Amino acid sequence: MGILGLSKLIADVAPEAIKERELKHYFGRKIAIDASMCLYQFLIAVRSEGAQLTTVDGETTSHLMGTFYRTIRMVEQGIKPVYVFDGKPPNLKSGELAKRAERRDEAQKLLQAAEEDGNVEAIDKFNRRLVKVTKTHADEAKELLQLMGIPYIDAPCEAEAQCAALVKAGKVFATATEDMDALTFGCNVLLRRLTFSEARKLPVQEIHFDKVLAGLELNHNEFIDLCIMLGCDYTNSIKGVGPKRAIELIKNHRSLEKIIENLDVKKYPIPEDWNYKDARLLFQEPEVSNPDDIQLKWSEPDEEGLVKFLCGDKQFNEERVRNGAKKLHKARNTSTQGRLDSFFKVLPNSTPTPKRKAEEKKLPAKKAKAAGNSKFRGKAK
Repeated sequence: MGILGLSKLIADVAPEAIKERELKHYFGRKIAIDASMCLYQFLIAVRSEGAQLTTVDGETTSHLMGTFYRTIRMVEQGIKPVYVFDGKPPNLKSGELAKRAERRDEAQKLLQAAEEDGNVEAIDKFNRRLVKVTKTHADEAKELLQLMGIPYIDAPCEAEAQCAALVKAGKVFATATEDMDALTFGCNVLLRRLTFSEARKLPVQEIHFDKVLAGLELNHNEFIDLCIMLGCDYTNSIKGVGPKRAIELIKNHRSLEKIIENLDVKKYPIPEDWNYKDARLLFQEPEVSNPDDIQLKWSEPDEEGLVKFLCGDKQFNEERVRNGAKKLHKARNTSTQGRLDSFFKVLPNSTPTPKRKAEEKKLPAKKAKAAGNSKFRGKAK
């Protein structure tokens, strides 16, 4: 779910925190990608005649198709992706997971009714609502990434938290996900639409956390409390408090404790046994692997391994798979030079401009000519 209404709130109150970029802008950048979010997108988007792609035995392959081709597109743009997979969900997330299960049960009932009515549009809509990323999907994606030479990380808990830790440690430039809670975990730079920007003809949306805080006039802990009020995966929110009211409350009182002390609970009832402190702690001190212990290595693709894995039962076209492997190989060997700004730090007034260099070369000649003229004028006198 992420954080309800946060993206619109930032766009309205702190628009300077958001930039729109073309995919090529990220040439040479290492980017941590929320793998589960990507797989979910692929399972929904990569379809044929309204249904997911499958093997001869009916096994889904949409997630593999999406991962293979869209990763190649990113690598061709000089991006160095690292996929981060979810670990075990935190205990506080059990309530949200239960709600999702209820919604899927309801969607299943509505799907049956739509099938009985022959409503094709409704059938497609409810099929999409039933999409769920399974362990099998994740394991197959990991095997594919390994064959492609793309690194991946198994997070101990939430992938967005691990991605944020990698960014803060300087291991990668940004986190690519659609879930705004990457910011709540303190991710310096969040990229939205990265994995599908070209497919949908949309620019990548780049959000800078420091500018979010400056625009909202909050510190990180106050921002976390704001996100809890907006609605997160770990606890309920205060009934009746929307984004506008939430930002007013946090600016006036600066913490959930002070808000609770001053809130009209008849108008805005607080959830019973509200565990906002535990939710806050999950954002402040998430369970992540130490980024210093993580080694990221991009390697050569295994062309024969890819053909063996994707072709045959999975019915990928062998020629296209081999072409994809060659694109990975070519991109790896042509984009090894990183961005210049990662090697050099320009200091103000320390680097001569071309014009200044030219003037400095002419200076000795000018001095000699001036000295000669002076000597000549002396003799003339």
